[in-house]
Amino acid sequence: MIFHVLVEFFYARCIFNFKIKKNVGCSKQQVLVPLIVVSVVVCTLNSEQSPSSTWFSLSSHQWTTWGTITTITSTGGVQQATPHHTNTTTTTTTRTGYSTSSNGVLLSRLPDLDAVEEEKEALFNSSTFNASSSTTSQHQLLTLEITDDEHLPPPSASNEGYTNKKDVKRYRKLEKIEAGLARARDSILKAARNRNLTMTHDDPDYVPQGAIYRNAYSFHRSYLEMEKKFKIFVYEEGEPPIFHDGPCKSIYSTEGMFIHQMEMENHFRTKDPDQAHVYFLPFSVVRMVQYLYEPNSHEIESIGRTVIDYVNVVARKYSHWNRSLGGDHFMLSCHDWGPRTSAYVPELFDNSIRVLCNANTSEGFNPSKDASFPEIHLRTGEITGLLGGASPSRRSVLAFFAGRLHGHIRYLLLQQWKNKDQDVQVYDALPNGVSYNNMLKKSKYCLCPSGYEVASPRVVEAIYAECVPVLISDNYVPPFSDVLNWDSFSVQIAVSDIPNIKRILTGISQSRYLKMQRRVKQVQKHFAVNGPPKRFDVFHMIVHSIWLRRLNFRVINV
Repeated sequence: MIFHVLVEFFYARCIFNFKIKKNVGCSKQQVLVPLIVVSVVVCTLNSEQSPSSTWFSLSSHQWTTWGTITTITSTGGVQQATPHHTNTTTTTTTRTGYSTSSNGVLLSRLPDLDAVEEEKEALFNSSTFNASSSTTSQHQLLTLEITDDEHLPPPSASNEGYTNKKDVKRYRKLEKIEAGLARARDSILKAARNRNLTMTHDDPDYVPQGAIYRNAYSFHRSYLEMEKKFKIFVYEEGEPPIFHDGPCKSIYSTEGMFIHQMEMENHFRTKDPDQAHVYFLPFSVVRMVQYLYEPNSHEIESIGRTVIDYVNVVARKYSHWNRSLGGDHFMLSCHDWGPRTSAYVPELFDNSIRVLCNANTSEGFNPSKDASFPEIHLRTGEITGLLGGASPSRRSVLAFFAGRLHGHIRYLLLQQWKNKDQDVQVYDALPNGVSYNNMLKKSKYCLCPSGYEVASPRVVEAIYAECVPVLISDNYVPPFSDVLNWDSFSVQIAVSDIPNIKRILTGISQSRYLKMQRRVKQVQKHFAVNGPPKRFDVFHMIVHSIWLRRLNFRVINV
């Protein structure tokens, strides 16, 4: 016991390389049940789709689970200090309650929307992403009806793991939380089915409407449910600057902004871990790179060990990590190494909600459990005066980009267009006296190529300047794309089409451009940084993305 107390004390004083030797045990088995219910598009599995493929769709009526339904026996703790992409916990295929399928639970098909409303709201327009390499060919997919399952069977006093009142009380709280989430899912589904837009008098601040949303009705209902119910517990272990801190004057500003906001008393934070829906691991990958990484070493073992040690500490001190094997926990990182850092803890990579700027599906980003959030470059930390640009009639430049060579895609762009066309103005360095911000504000389209990683701050810079963003990337999931219909206010160009940029953009009619530019102004609200945060701004949209993922599964004691 004294040893454990000393471990907590020294770790809290940020002795980062201290490695806990004792593995954490798990006293109960848990079932982590994905409930593929909640994305604002309210997707379902297409009955015609072959069961041999596993796809996650942001656009159509298709959505399968991100993992299997299993009864999990955890060996507890984190045991390795190497990147590992496979869950190493012991699992069985024993089912409890819902299904004998080992590949997930599906919703019944919702009624199709009529063609007029589909066009009006521009629903289901983006591409489909392959989110898993696993196969379901050997398993039958079952249908689950969403019901208000508030009355779960109570734990028996004779059941192992419930032999004291504290365990029973904790179980009752979990039962209550899951019942509340079930009601929220039902409310969101009803809003989608009934096209029931919340009346203005129910929400005087803002009512989502228009083509920028995949489904404005269910998004609004989901957002209101989040405001009423959602609670986040922030682990207090660890000290700044590695924990509870982050940059606010850099290309990684959104990471620091979110961490700082969660450190403050706010509407969503709870001090009682048993009342929380999700648990935040408040480490900053940017700060770890700043303080723990040896420049030019290309070695991040010290960063990986820090994450492993931190998860071990919270897993031993609290029951919640082992309860879900990290499924109701989330990390947030805007650094390029965020995904690589999470791979040091298998459960963090495979189970937890990873909120990442570097949302690259080719590197393990799974849109059905992970969330993409925007990279915003706050050069001075100032958050006022960032929005606005010239009217469409005063935008004389067809397309604009300025940026140094940074990855293969930019190499192709600069090679093809640098200093070669007055309509498509591409620079690696701007001429003397030319303002970057002014160029954004007088261009119709702003080119946003990926660098070494898929995310780029130029996407938000374009939105702030009311310039239609042109995304040039491979395998990138844009921020908030389970809510926002990016096809309505942006242009997405494949890397192979870089030579055709001018032809593609000049082929867009003036009326369509004006609609997209008007929608860019409308969507600014969801990318704006405010202090303190305001409803529907970027902070709340990040929280909403986490809320959606938490609605997507269920934790049950067995």
